Amino acid sequence: MVDQKTFQQSEYSMKPIYTIIGIASQLGLSISGLSAQQKKMNVLFIAVDDFKPEIGCYGNKIIKTPNIDKLAQNGTVFLSNYCQQSVSGPTRASLLTGKRPDYTGVWDLKTRMRDVNPDILSLPQYFISQGYETAGVGKIYDPRCVDKALDEPSWSIPYYKNSNDYFPASTGEPALGQYQLPETKALVEKLTTEAQAKGMKGKELREYVQNSIKPSVENADVPDNAYEDGANTLHAKDIMAQLSKGTKPFFLAVGIHKPHLPFTAPKKYWDLYKRTDMPIAAFQKHALNSPDYAYTNSGELRAYSDIPALCSFTDQQTDIGLPVNKQQELIHGYYACVSYTDALVGQLLHSLDSLGLRENTIIVIWGDHGWHLGDHDLWTKHTDFENATHAPLIITAPGFKGNKSKSMIEFVDIFPTLCDLTGLPTPKNLDGVSLIPIMKNPEFSVKKYSISQYPRSEKSTKLKAVGFPDGRVMGYSLRTERYRITMWMAKSFRSNLPYDESALASIELYDYQKDPLETVNVYNSKEYVSVAKDMKANMLEFFKNQRNKLIDAK
Repeated sequence: MVDQKTFQQSEYSMKPIYTIIGIASQLGLSISGLSAQQKKMNVLFIAVDDFKPEIGCYGNKIIKTPNIDKLAQNGTVFLSNYCQQSVSGPTRASLLTGKRPDYTGVWDLKTRMRDVNPDILSLPQYFISQGYETAGVGKIYDPRCVDKALDEPSWSIPYYKNSNDYFPASTGEPALGQYQLPETKALVEKLTTEAQAKGMKGKELREYVQNSIKPSVENADVPDNAYEDGANTLHAKDIMAQLSKGTKPFFLAVGIHKPHLPFTAPKKYWDLYKRTDMPIAAFQKHALNSPDYAYTNSGELRAYSDIPALCSFTDQQTDIGLPVNKQQELIHGYYACVSYTDALVGQLLHSLDSLGLRENTIIVIWGDHGWHLGDHDLWTKHTDFENATHAPLIITAPGFKGNKSKSMIEFVDIFPTLCDLTGLPTPKNLDGVSLIPIMKNPEFSVKKYSISQYPRSEKSTKLKAVGFPDGRVMGYSLRTERYRITMWMAKSFRSNLPYDESALASIELYDYQKDPLETVNVYNSKEYVSVAKDMKANMLEFFKNQRNKLIDAK
């Protein structure tokens, strides 16, 4: 249950008042009185990890997501939404600040956002300055990229890290935070005892256990709250009930970890699908004429104990070559986890309705990036390809009709959109734009293209041969309705620096109208000379505009 004492204290003490006044003063804003605050919209902010747009409302006819699909009927489904970097820490830091990774300085899973930018303004932090109560449970920021309080300035109520009281007594907590099958839990206990007898502890102990038992999937006949996401959802419902009794509008962030690996979900969700119906990727090779460093070695998947023995390694270590039956098992697990997530979203929406909050609440559901399910022989994310950068975003708000839009948008657009929807002034220097024009008219366009990026550090003989001995490149990827260009930049180039043609290591260009599976890089094709020129010009335009923004921010 919610700690009542903590809740009541946070409502009145929240942050030091000078912090709130300071933010408001810095932005040229004022804090409204209580009566005005009561009229403001609440925000239910649902983040889903590794959630590619494979759901019913995005056109998947196999997957079962009735709750999200029903919600989508009354909201805007952004069909062409893209993340800024396809890995949790950087994309979440970018989304939650409305700033691109080259501003946040978070390109990996170890840099803490406020170590680089102590004064950066986050979305929930700004809502506090405008009189909101903010609370979070589950994964919103990546914990490796913020402080131990999960970005203390973002939460008026200290972040709810612990939902242990919500696990069922019949199962207890999952082993290693993930597994509920009795045989797995017994083996984890045995290995833990062995490790302790050898004097191991901490990281060494965990690695000893997980080297022997860390399956990529689990199908257990357990209730929803036997896993972390189900427990967190029950916790979130209690938090929502308490927030509804307060005198302030609220911003409640709920993070759902699945369908992140391992694919562990209650049996009833696995039972929704037949293994043989699982669609394996049609194209499982590298694109013709593409550079090796455009790909990942799927290391996140390889870390699971039932994967390495199945792999066929190459010199580049980028091919994984999973047998078809294992591919279908993983896809089955991914689909089961998505349906599990959908059921949890349904629980949150039911609570919103039972509390009478739906008509005064904006709902945002987003997946932090996409996920490769065998296409290009890739699993997980960590690329600039379509399946890693394309991510779902659905926004519902009172007064707006349901629609679907193919207009290009990005995650940096969420911050200004929520400001507009809640009637708050929009802070200056955000990198995104409001999506309200699209919510009113799905044919409207707010930008020409969306931008993603991904860093790669490779000991590539090809890079060395063309004068880039350190093997470090940043792939900037620009997506229009039809095309994607990815420019791999070396020499530590970033978009806050003047463009340097000599730092250009390679370029990719894909035509999604003729080649939706990205089978051929056509940048040097005679047929695409004009397209290549225009797309590169778009990227240079982005570099110029972004550099000007970064200079202005200083």
